[in-house]
Amino acid sequence: MEMVPSEENQLVLKEGMFWSCRQSIFDEMKKRFSQVENAAEEPRVLCIVQDTTNAKTVNERLTLNLPASTTLSKLFEDVAHKAGYVNGTFDLAWRKTGDMGPLDPSSEMSLTESGFEPGKRNFLQLTDKDGEQPQIASDESGTAGSSGLDDRQERFIGPLPRDCTVGCSSDYSSPSYSYSSILNKSDTGYVGLVNQAMTCYLNSLLQTLFMTPEFRNALYNWEFEESEEDPVTSIPYQLQRLFLLLQTSKKRAIETTDVTRSFGWDSSEAWQQHDVQELCRVMFDALEQKWKQTEQQQFSPLTADLINQLYQGKLKDYVRCLECGYESWRIDTYLDIPLVIRPFGASQAYGSVEEALQAFVQPETLDGANQYFCERCKKKCDARKGLRFLHFPYLLTLQLKRFDFDYTTMHRIKLNDRMSFPEELDMGPFMDVEDEKSPQTESCTDSGAENEGSCHSDQMSNDFSADDGVDEGICLDSASSTERVLKPKVPSLNTSSLTFELFSVMVHSGSAAGGHYYACIKSFSDGQWYSFNDQHVSKITQEDIRKTYGGSSGSRGYYSSAFASSTNAYMLIYRLKDPSRNAKYLDCDDFPEHIKHLVQREKESEEQEKRQREIERNTCKIKLFCMHPVKMMAMMENKLEVHKDKTLREATEMAYKLMELDGVVPLDCCRLVKYDEFHEYLERSYEGEDDTPMGLLLGGVKSSYMFDLLLETRRPEQVFQPYKPGEVMVKVHVVDLKTDTVAPPVSIRAYLNQSITEFKQLIAQATELSAETMRVVLERCYNDLRLLYVPNKTLKAEGFFRSNKVFVESSESPDHQVTFTDSLLWKLLDRHGNTIRLFVSLPVQSPGTNRTICQKVGGDPEECSEGSKGNRNSVETILEESTEKLKNLSLQQQQGSCTSDSQKSSDTSDFEHIESPSPSQELDSSVSAVVAVDNRELENRIRAAGGGTYSDPETQFPGEERSDSEVNNDRSTSSVDSDILSSSHSSDTLCNADSGPIQLANGLDSHSITSSRRSKANEGKKETWDTAEEDSGTDSEYDENGKSKAESYYLYFRAEPYAQEDGSGEGGQKCVLVHVDKRITLSAFKQNLEPFVGVTSTQFKVFRVYANNQEFESVRLNETLSSFSDDNKITIRLGRALKKGEYRVKVYQLLVNDAEPCKFLVDTVFAKGMTVKQSKEELMPQLKDQCKLDLNIDKFRLRKKTWKNPGTVFLDYHVYEEDINISSNWEVFLEVLDGPEKMKSMSQLAVLTRRWNPAQMKLEPFQEVVLESSSVEELKEKLSEISGVPLENLEFAKGRGTFPCDISVLEIHQDLDWNPKVSTLNVWPLYICDDGAVVFYRDSTEEPMEQSEDERNELMKRESSRLLKTGHRVSYSPRKEKALKIYLDGGPVKDPGQD
Repeated sequence: MEMVPSEENQLVLKEGMFWSCRQSIFDEMKKRFSQVENAAEEPRVLCIVQDTTNAKTVNERLTLNLPASTTLSKLFEDVAHKAGYVNGTFDLAWRKTGDMGPLDPSSEMSLTESGFEPGKRNFLQLTDKDGEQPQIASDESGTAGSSGLDDRQERFIGPLPRDCTVGCSSDYSSPSYSYSSILNKSDTGYVGLVNQAMTCYLNSLLQTLFMTPEFRNALYNWEFEESEEDPVTSIPYQLQRLFLLLQTSKKRAIETTDVTRSFGWDSSEAWQQHDVQELCRVMFDALEQKWKQTEQQQFSPLTADLINQLYQGKLKDYVRCLECGYESWRIDTYLDIPLVIRPFGASQAYGSVEEALQAFVQPETLDGANQYFCERCKKKCDARKGLRFLHFPYLLTLQLKRFDFDYTTMHRIKLNDRMSFPEELDMGPFMDVEDEKSPQTESCTDSGAENEGSCHSDQMSNDFSADDGVDEGICLDSASSTERVLKPKVPSLNTSSLTFELFSVMVHSGSAAGGHYYACIKSFSDGQWYSFNDQHVSKITQEDIRKTYGGSSGSRGYYSSAFASSTNAYMLIYRLKDPSRNAKYLDCDDFPEHIKHLVQREKESEEQEKRQREIERNTCKIKLFCMHPVKMMAMMENKLEVHKDKTLREATEMAYKLMELDGVVPLDCCRLVKYDEFHEYLERSYEGEDDTPMGLLLGGVKSSYMFDLLLETRRPEQVFQPYKPGEVMVKVHVVDLKTDTVAPPVSIRAYLNQSITEFKQLIAQATELSAETMRVVLERCYNDLRLLYVPNKTLKAEGFFRSNKVFVESSESPDHQVTFTDSLLWKLLDRHGNTIRLFVSLPVQSPGTNRTICQKVGGDPEECSEGSKGNRNSVETILEESTEKLKNLSLQQQQGSCTSDSQKSSDTSDFEHIESPSPSQELDSSVSAVVAVDNRELENRIRAAGGGTYSDPETQFPGEERSDSEVNNDRSTSSVDSDILSSSHSSDTLCNADSGPIQLANGLDSHSITSSRRSKANEGKKETWDTAEEDSGTDSEYDENGKSKAESYYLYFRAEPYAQEDGSGEGGQKCVLVHVDKRITLSAFKQNLEPFVGVTSTQFKVFRVYANNQEFESVRLNETLSSFSDDNKITIRLGRALKKGEYRVKVYQLLVNDAEPCKFLVDTVFAKGMTVKQSKEELMPQLKDQCKLDLNIDKFRLRKKTWKNPGTVFLDYHVYEEDINISSNWEVFLEVLDGPEKMKSMSQLAVLTRRWNPAQMKLEPFQEVVLESSSVEELKEKLSEISGVPLENLEFAKGRGTFPCDISVLEIHQDLDWNPKVSTLNVWPLYICDDGAVVFYRDSTEEPMEQSEDERNELMKRESSRLLKTGHRVSYSPRKEKALKIYLDGGPVKDPGQD
């Protein structure tokens, strides 16, 4: 950088160089800002990674928001950086179940190419690599683990999208784990248990039992006899297998489904939350019952009574008279001791387990009203009631009663108060706490509290024998007399035998509404504490145990934490410290012989599973297609699963068998090629690579591939064509103008850099056509035809892609000289691409139509009869004649109006001769008249020839309209076809380029092309048609009868008889297969169907049939058939079709006091501008004929229907579309009046009222009240007037729900909002703004009827039955918790009376 001396001889920058340097800095900053801006505009991929390699990190999420162009290798680097691992020591896999294999860490594919979705959350899992946990990066790398857990929980790369959140998980929700995270054993040496869904409570108990040496060893000593019991339903055997797997398996976690299956549970049980203490009691009872049923009791008496020997204790429940000292008592057994956290009504909780135990044995004084009747004193005396421990079990279970019930809120709550517990518990002080000298009068026990495992005999779920039997517990009472008295503890008693050590803490995290269980268990092998949290096992410390004591604040209110979520101990299990009895875990060498055999079987099964899993990880799964040469030449699809080390030759043989080609095609006539199903493109073949492994050919084992495989076949004399990468596939259709046909495709391959001339030579070789006269037309985007005429232009420049379709024609026809859009080739291809195939079901004809038709035509009935017997022409013959006549008419039109076509040679095809004139030219009215007369004559001839087969008995009166309901019994099909509401009112609808029936192309192989093509022939020409009216049912280019104003213009239409394969066309119903240009309007389509239906287009309706056989009527005559596609079904039904401004309406009768208040009557038609009175006049004949309702016009009304609710009353002078909004598929209520109409004005309000009589427990019938205003006072006056209830005693309430707002008479008196404090009806909470609202009222002085329990139960049954029949709810009942049951017979027995 150049420097110059200043006046002070200091070097400074030149001014020009300074600004140059500054500008360069600004340019660099601008460049970088531009890069950042471009990166911001690029789509981003949100990756959420779960680290499943460590129990401490399993609940954490690494969130990375990366550009979509990021490579997979860069993703691995970013994850390693944020997770603090060495890159290459872990795998990333999709979290979705079933996805195969981890991602490739060396791949340079972008995230989008690898299956990541921009703008969405992509869930991944970080898993162990090859069974080894990831290596922690060193501190120097900057990603050391010393950053701490807090840092790791905040890991994030890139900006967060606005619609995503991170880390929104509950503190007790059980996370979802992938199978890959449970493949390898934890570094603790212990195996976890997989949570099936909500089975954490089961996992905690099973791990506790497994870590109990005495229980585990006894279970191992029990031998299962397969001849006596099914192993699937044997609970002890399945527990034995589970314990063996927990001890010997190399997996990180194992399933518990076999155990739950032995319980008789199905998969739904896995979604039920249960209490771990409840499960303990139920499972112990089931085990005891199972062991007692076996024949091994003599072999192992300890096993048969294992539960009692290990867990059962005894206590005395006594009452002692304070006057005479007489004591009444009984001996109870217990499996656990329930300890109260906080006494009922107290504000302070017990601080420790010792305090709770002291309260448990503290007696209470029975005095006052609660005095005890002493048998010795023969009177009621003050007494002391309490409990004394007599025996302590070897394994002492304490349940901390953290779940309580709040009688204020009527909710279950969880008490999260702190309760400490010692690691060693001395139970000696709790043997005898009675103080004879100072009787306690304060009630401190919880004997009346809710039972959560109480040890009282009347609350015990297990029925234990009072007989001591062989007692392995701790017995402190040796007296056998019933008069025995418990003596104070002798000081010389060996109190060390009463010391218990804690070894299991079952923790509940959550609230009373739900939560999560896990277990903290101490191993008796090394004294180390471990956390068994479902799949994850990790070491913990005494500090972690102390954290389970619960909340530390003792000043909180009783219900302050009712719905809080916290983590605290729920069950504690202690073991007696007795070296002579404390057992050790059995080593594998010490296993009994039957256990050693079982271990061997389980190891073999696990090894087999591991081998199978390894095979799965190395198996490529890819879609396989094959054009089967026998099965109708259909493209068959399957899934090829091949090991990555299998060669291409072996994979071909597998695909050959998979596609069932054995015996059809020789194996050497088949090969696998790379295929793109979407574009139907053969990407490449694999010549000379028969011995190459499939893993190399497919690019490795992936969860999904961007391509497929095709099993290609050939005939023995053929040779496979090589497919090279970079080629494009072209389907060539040969067009024959002489026969108006388009041949099936011939596939050829070309290069994008080939010229059109070279491409023509290639086609000439494949089709044997002349390249000199060849015209090639490319179909682009399924709606565009382009003639390829520039010789030196390349295929790429013309728009060729992977898969293309071209049409070729090579002849000496003068059509070459015509502009392409005016040529016969274009017209044929245009027709070919727009023609669809429809299946049309014609209506079943009424009998006795022969006579009617003959009379209408004017012939002699006798002649008609003779004709029907003998020389009658078929419909097909008449149709052929009509076709010829239409062709002739088309020729006349061309000669009279189209001068440009008059010089065409006479040897051109029929297609050319029947071309309609340009839309810019006027149509000769005389020709139109001839066509119209010809159509009517054609109808008459068909009716006469067909014997009236397609006619209706009432069509002889041209001016008479046929009602829908007279001919259509299927009332469900009167709604409008909403799918026909297309917006194509442009030249697509109006380009009627073809006229008259034309022979279709053979095969019609391109019917999948359903998009409309725009008529290129009419571009730039003036259109003379009116535009469509989008707001009405018809088009302005049609007259009131639906006839087209330019009906001589016809698009392609051809119909032929069709026999339905399913036989549904039997019984007189006819079907036709129609080939039609989908640009034809519905009006023209109906006119073309007239000869087949036998009536004019105004006398039948068109219904579109959908996949579920539901039918919807198509009514918009101006709409085209562009929304239809190949093989759609159409049903024709007789009945008057809608005209412009008409709407089809369903009429229902409103019966307010009937059990079913809504009854369907008729389908009818209302018109725009019609008054309500006129519609009623139209309805009256229909109601009389079809419903036998003979009504006077002043004796019924019409009103709005909203679902089942009656609404606005329509007055006679109201006009549809002006005063009343009307729409298609409209529904109205018809209500028969008892007297003259009371509604005269729209300002009035009609309310339906119903009186409630509490004294009779009865609701009276509905009565209508007409109000002049929305005043509550007026409503009360009207109700008082019709009921006689004094105004000051009258109360009312608005009904709830849909009409008739049914409610149980047992609930109405309390549940409704009676007598709301409002002055008008149109405000909250009433909101009565329209007619039809339901109002209940009552006399406030009337008291409800007094009922006995039996009467109330009987009334409840009647009300339940009544409300169920009407479809209304009886009362709300929350989902009940499912009781926990274990089925000893293998499964539940369904109670037929149970819901």
